[in-house]
Amino acid sequence: MKLRLLALLLLLPLTASAQPRMNVLFISVDDLNNALGAYGHPVVQSPHIDRLAATGVRFDRAYNQFPLCSPSRTSLMTGLRPDSTRVYDLHKHFRDDLPEVVTLPQLFRNHGYRVARVGKIYHFGVPGQIGTNGLDDSLSWEQRFNPIGRDKVAEETITNVTPKRGLGSALSWREDPGPDEDQTDGKVATEAIRLLEQYRNEPFFLAVGFYRPHTPYVAPKKYFDLYPLEKISVPGDPTADLADVPEAAQWTKPANWGLPELERRQAVRAYFAAVSFMDAQVGRVLDALERLGLADNTLVVLWSDHGYLLGEHGQWMKMSLFEQSARVPLLIRAPGLLPPAEGGPGASPRVVELLDLYPTIAEWAGLGAPPHVAGRSLLPLLRDPEAPWPHPAYTQVTRGSGANAFMGRTVRDERWRYTEWDEGRAGIELYDHQADPQELTNLASDPRYAETAARMRRLLRAASSARL
Repeated sequence: MKLRLLALLLLLPLTASAQPRMNVLFISVDDLNNALGAYGHPVVQSPHIDRLAATGVRFDRAYNQFPLCSPSRTSLMTGLRPDSTRVYDLHKHFRDDLPEVVTLPQLFRNHGYRVARVGKIYHFGVPGQIGTNGLDDSLSWEQRFNPIGRDKVAEETITNVTPKRGLGSALSWREDPGPDEDQTDGKVATEAIRLLEQYRNEPFFLAVGFYRPHTPYVAPKKYFDLYPLEKISVPGDPTADLADVPEAAQWTKPANWGLPELERRQAVRAYFAAVSFMDAQVGRVLDALERLGLADNTLVVLWSDHGYLLGEHGQWMKMSLFEQSARVPLLIRAPGLLPPAEGGPGASPRVVELLDLYPTIAEWAGLGAPPHVAGRSLLPLLRDPEAPWPHPAYTQVTRGSGANAFMGRTVRDERWRYTEWDEGRAGIELYDHQADPQELTNLASDPRYAETAARMRRLLRAASSARL
């Protein structure tokens, strides 16, 4: 009981003047879905992320606001929904319309923290913009670093089974013969460790952005060796599955880009290898945090910008409103929390959004989120992962271009997903995750679920009308 009370006391947010101030290690992973050991995946080996999950809170129903790198990252970093940032693509910078907005790291910078970025936090085209500032925001950081490794300089050796697609959106991979440290993510980890050593005696906000498993799936050969091809499976023929799915919901056309099963299995194997490689780099950073004695006063947050389809519904990558694209891994280790083995928090089944990270981290540090921030602090769920949390999650994505462009919008509660394409004109979807977690049966036209569909429609329209 005394240990539990101490843990809860330590969870009380600090005031801005309290000493010592809490550090933040903010880890972003590019294009990572929930295929992790911590989330129960039977094949993927991710021991270091699993270790983080075992000592913090794993959010089992966390969702992005737009399943594309720049809109999602912009929403999280500004605390605003995509309809407020007006960032729907990979080209527009949020400062064009919001020059005065205070971003999450900028808030810490304004309060005297050492604030630095290594790798991809805002959008960088991968692999094209590796080694550059990409679509970064200079006001957010005191220091920023853009490592570049063999995965970038050896692009001509990459296998691409979808050659009509550029490497940044292709099913492409490379088994690299070199060591981890030669890869861009290896260099990201090395630079992050150097900064932890530099900042160890000062309050810091360190953002560490890993590029893998974003395609091309490049990793040292030893990570490919973890996944014998004969043990890799892929979803079967999606024809029956797609029969009740609106055309607008299908981003990959034709299904699976017409690739044979062997090449799809090779792509999944390469993706898993890239996940395990990235996981090893996360482990290096977490080990340094422990070695430097910083773990007890550093909030650690690990998140992905969106999910990633690996052939489910015949779809690949992102730009979808299916669960595998909208859902993300989200792990938070807060100093003072007891690990699950000692009765501390473990997994939260509540529906949360990436948008909630800004107010959570700000409140944790005692800074207070600016009034523009749209999310909700997750501190109640860090104290009690099963606490009441009656808030749904909203995700949106674009289809078409120019005069023919329209939006798809979805709302997710703990049981249901409801989706409208072009406000329903281009199709509606309703899935019961209690009975159908893979979203294989669209119930939108089934009269038995008309009341549920109407309730979810009201929930979605309320959010849209408020331009959340």
